Amino acid sequence: MSKVIQNSLIAFIMATSVTALFYQSNINFVKVEIFHIPVLFIVILLLSLFIAEDVRDSFKKVLWFEKREDKRPIWQVGIGMIFYFTQIGFVEVFARGLMPYDLGGMPMYVIIPFLNAFLLTVIFEEVFYEEKREVVKNFRFKKLK
Repeated sequence: MSKVIQNSLIAFIMATSVTALFYQSNINFVKVEIFHIPVLFIVILLLSLFIAEDVRDSFKKVLWFEKREDKRPIWQVGIGMIFYFTQIGFVEVFARGLMPYDLGGMPMYVIIPFLNAFLLTVIFEEVFYEEKREVVKNFRFKKLK
């Protein structure tokens, strides 16, 4: 279940990134929407669902995830990054009206997802992270006379 959620969020990130990039161009057919959802987003989302697993695995290879003794910190960073960029992508494509607000020069749509990503990472870890524990052998004591 964790992999399905991660892969779908990675596909969402890829789709929102491409949509946000091309939506600001002067190409008119890119701006076609159905129920306020860009058609380009739907197409890219469907295509990126097929490659999301490979993208996730390539990040694991680049960060040497399998070679690390303690996988938990890099796992947390990866999940946090996925949640953060999912929220940023959502604002850039579906809620552009929230982009102008800032807090002392820092855009609010960058600050609030950072805080949310931290909380979501903690919740996601409690639900899905499986820590592999060493197997403890049963030890039998001798009966003393």
